[in-house]
Order: sequence, then structure tokens, then C-alpha cells
Amino acid sequence: MVSDPPIEWSDLRVFLAIAREGTLGGAGRRLKQSQPTMGRRLRALEDAVGATLFQRSAAGHVLTDEGEILLRHAEGMEAEALALARELTGRSGALEGMLRLTCSDWFGRIMVAPILAEFAHLHPAVIVETLTDARIYSLARREADLVIRIAAFDEPEVIARRLITVPYAVYAKPGQWAPVPGDGQGCPLIVMDTAFGGMPDISWLRRILPNAHIAMRSNSRDMQAKLCALGAGLAVLPKALCEATAGIEVVDLGSDPPSRDNWLGFHRDLKRLPRLRALVDLLVERLQDQRPRPSGTIREQYNNASGRFRPKDAINKTNC
Repeated sequence: MVSDPPIEWSDLRVFLAIAREGTLGGAGRRLKQSQPTMGRRLRALEDAVGATLFQRSAAGHVLTDEGEILLRHAEGMEAEALALARELTGRSGALEGMLRLTCSDWFGRIMVAPILAEFAHLHPAVIVETLTDARIYSLARREADLVIRIAAFDEPEVIARRLITVPYAVYAKPGQWAPVPGDGQGCPLIVMDTAFGGMPDISWLRRILPNAHIAMRSNSRDMQAKLCALGAGLAVLPKALCEATAGIEVVDLGSDPPSRDNWLGFHRDLKRLPRLRALVDLLVERLQDQRPRPSGTIREQYNNASGRFRPKDAINKTNC
């Protein structure tokens, strides 16, 4: 009697990547494997389970009923494997190894890069990988170890704190635009792309300059600043970015646009990882704002009885 081929965990990882990306090509890029390899491993998995897991179409791969069943179990297996890896990693006592940090492009270039350069001198055996694209990286799946973003975290497994409040202002190429608050007729605006239409600076700008028109959109603050310097229009931008950008100046509209809080988060399983604690300490020390805060460094706050941040400095909610 011929037994069924065993199910390989590596094939389940391929299955999960295809389910999440919707295409063999996208899954291959996620796992850094070729598309033919992804297709071959998927066929091997389907042979092992004795079922077709995806409906193939020009639009991509859609889960079948059998695929939906396997997805539930595969995600559970993945969660257990990742939890084991995080716990074992968190017990490592050495200041060596890799950390993966993700943040926005301009924040990484202007705010984080100098701190990482300092960190490299302090801890040369730690390799920090930075990811500054627009993708949302998962702490639970170890796609990132540290995340800095403008939205507060509320996953129960994420330890998070407000890192810094970033002030914004309106900028333009010197001498090109002189908008009148409450009007703005004839003034072109450079704003975030439509996916970020709910950003508070956009509604503020449209309220202050109701007759201005949108000329450009971009999901990159760096790109907006460059367009602004080239005379493409007015833009609401972080002051720290514009202080490092030549060819633009503040436009006084009588008030400032809303500032934005930036939050730092990491998985609680890594809270005792020395290299992560060292980087978090340095980031907080260099970036936190000047408002009154509890005494003691983040490292001291880690060492309290609960092993967590004090309530004033932490947010541990229900979903990311």
C-alpha cells in the first residue's frame, strides 16, 4: 500500500504566502523564491492533502473551500512556530544579531538614520535592517521587530509607547505663492494620495484654503517636499523634513496644521531581548519630546515587577 506524501511545513509557508498575496509572483517575492518554485511547491502540497486549494484565474489565486479549511490550520501552526521563535530569540543575552525596523521614508532618513549610525558605533555586532516602504509590516509574523508609525497600536501582544510629536507647517518655493487664509484661489496643493485622504493635515489645508486646488498627490513626504521645492505647489510637511530640504520656506497662514504623534511598538515576546532594549532606549532618548514624563529610562521601566512599561508610557490594547 502506498502512503500519502507527508505535508511539509515549507509547503505550508508557500500556501500562506499565496493566500495572502493572491498570486504566485507576489508570493515568490515575499518568500524570495521564483514563481516556478512556488507553483511546484503548491502542486506538491495539493498532492499531499489530496485537494485543489486554489481556483486559478487571470486575476490570481482564490481559495477553494478546502483551501479555506487548510488556511485556518496553517495560520494556527504558523502562530505557534512564530511564538516559539520569538520566545527563544527573546532569551538571547548577547548584544549581537539582527533587528528589523520599519518607519516612513522621511522619518527614517531624517530622524532615525543618525541614531542608527550612533547605535552602530555602540553595538557593532548588531545589524539593523530598515524598511521604509508604505507596506504595513506584522510584528506577530516577525516581519519587523520594531515599528514606528503615526497610528497608535492596540494589539494585546504589542508593547507600545508614544515616541515623539512631530510639528508640521505649510511650505512653498520661496516667493512663488502668497495665499490669503480663507481663500487660496489659484494656489496648487500637493497632498497625500487618495489612500490617505483622512489625514488631518489635508482637511486642515482645505479648510484654511477652500478655493485652492489639488495639483499633485503622493504617499511620500520626501516626494512632496521635492515637488514643493520645484514649484509644483504648497504642501503641509513635517518641519524636521523641511529644515533638511533646500529650496522651500514656511508659508504663514496664521495657524499651524495639526501635529502628529509617532508611536513605537514591538512584540512583548521580545521585551527582554538586550539588543532590542538597547535600540529602544537610544531611540527614546534621542527622539522623545520635551513634555514632562516619568523619571527613569525605558530600560529602568522594563525592570519593574511586571516587566512592562508603566501605564503612562504604554498602550496595550486589542488590535493593531
